[in-house]
Parts: sequence; C-alpha cells; structure tokens
Amino acid sequence: IGVLGLGGGVLLNPAIHRFGLVAAFVVGVMTIGMGALRHGHRLPLALGATGLSLMAAAIASDHGAGEALLTICGVVLVASAHIVNMRRTC
Repeated sequence: IGVLGLGGGVLLNPAIHRFGLVAAFVVGVMTIGMGALRHGHRLPLALGATGLSLMAAAIASDHGAGEALLTICGVVLVASAHIVNMRRTC
C-alpha cells in the first residue's frame, strides 16, 4: 500500500493517493484495531491514527516537497503502528 503513493507521483494521477489512503485506512482499522481490542494497548491506535491523519493532510495539500514529507511520515507511523501491534499481540 505504501508504494501506491510513489505510483501516484510517477503516473501523475492524484486518485492513486486517495485510493491508497482508503486502502491504508481499511487495512489499519482491521489489523491495528482488532489487535488493540485483543491486547488492550492504545499505542498502536495512536500511531496509526496520527499516520493516517498525516497521509490525509498530504492529500489535501499542494503537490511538492511538503506533500511528500507528510506522506512519508504518515507511512512510517502507520508501519510503526503495525510493528508495535504485532509485538503486543505475541
């Protein structure tokens, strides 16, 4: 899913960014949300929600370095949320 943002830049199609955000949201809610319900820790939820918010802000901003930075930071936070979630679940 994280690669879709790169594809949007290459293909010059902002719709790919919106699709990527929706896909990241669905996958994040399912995996991080279910894991948080199972183990009760809220850190993965906070990281994931912050990351998705940054990704949404990137879509709402103008194309350029700011958008890229928001997207990269958002993806890193969502990926971190998944890692923390997996470690808490095991």
